[in-house]
Amino acid sequence: MTQRRLPRPAELAQLLRPKKFVLNPTDRRLAAAHTIADLRAIARARTPRAVFDYTDGAAELEDSLRRARTAFRNIEFRPNVLRGVADPDTSVEVLGKRSTLPFAFAPTGFTRMMNHEGERAVARVAERAGIPYTLSTMGTTSIEEVAEAAPGGRRWFQLYVWRDKGAGRELLSRAWEAGYDTVMLTVDTPVGGARLRDIRNGLTVPPELTPRTFVDGALHPAWWFNLLTTEPLTFASLSSWGGTVAELIDSMFDPTLNFDDLDWVRAAWPGALAVKGIQNVDDAVEVVKHGADAVLLSNHGGRQLDRAPTPLELLPRVVDQVKSDAEIWLDTGILSGADIVAATAMGADLCLVGRAYLYGLMAGGERGVQRVVEILRKEVVRTMQLLGVSSVADLQPSHAKLR
Repeated sequence: MTQRRLPRPAELAQLLRPKKFVLNPTDRRLAAAHTIADLRAIARARTPRAVFDYTDGAAELEDSLRRARTAFRNIEFRPNVLRGVADPDTSVEVLGKRSTLPFAFAPTGFTRMMNHEGERAVARVAERAGIPYTLSTMGTTSIEEVAEAAPGGRRWFQLYVWRDKGAGRELLSRAWEAGYDTVMLTVDTPVGGARLRDIRNGLTVPPELTPRTFVDGALHPAWWFNLLTTEPLTFASLSSWGGTVAELIDSMFDPTLNFDDLDWVRAAWPGALAVKGIQNVDDAVEVVKHGADAVLLSNHGGRQLDRAPTPLELLPRVVDQVKSDAEIWLDTGILSGADIVAATAMGADLCLVGRAYLYGLMAGGERGVQRVVEILRKEVVRTMQLLGVSSVADLQPSHAKLR
């Protein structure tokens, strides 16, 4: 029979160890986020619906995005044991330079719409982390201002081909003069995709104060206060726009985009060239023939053609055809360090994350983006250790299989 007694005060003292209360509310929120999904939930609560949906949503029925995420969930890892994994090397070589982690920050448009700290904050975090950051043509901070914010960082510039070729030449010249070493030409946007959440929310850039947004603003006063009391929301590539995102794309971008345009960019740009938006093997092979140094398998985060090929599923076939001639990068659907390790094991030289760091930015500005890096780094390291690999270079297709 169990004999009971009252606990001694010293015994209780060992159990009663309350956590130190964090005074700063942003730090408190971020400390409670242990996954990118946690940051997404915080971002959703702190950001107006139209802005959150612009980041979170995709085209039409959003099947492309859903399939991409399902593909990562269907990965089966195959670990080795007794390998000695105390201090894994997470670094990779990307276009001749080292990145401390096997991922980079992808280009995202209208970043200061998510949080007033915007591209500067993202670039500073990338600089501290030792990873590349890609500024979008549709960024809301200029090429030069991003360079000033992160002078020691590795900066890339993402380019859309405009109807006005002169404007494109000017952007390339400015990027090179400001120390950007790589241009990422996006080729999957001849016209804007049908992003139905944006249409239904009536999203314009910048957001308009309508009765609907006024009510939403009352629920998110900090976001509106920051928007209205900081520098006006303008673009790296044009001064203003009063319509929807789709109207902006259709007005500015050139639907006649073809391989001649790729040749023009290759001839105009003295640095490295990556081509973003490749969705089949033939195109991957062809862009390399036209001078691409890296091929980015991407369906634009599911935001253009719905039911497009899933990059992770396409990856092994492109590796077979292109690996010896160019680097192979991958984006779309990446929300964890385990996703990054899986794609790397299957042959990707680099992964790019976009939504993940935007969730962090919405959740807590620059500190939120820093939290994203901390989460992804921790997940990458832990997954590598559990797989029994001590460096990214040791990851092989035998470690990850699509079921």
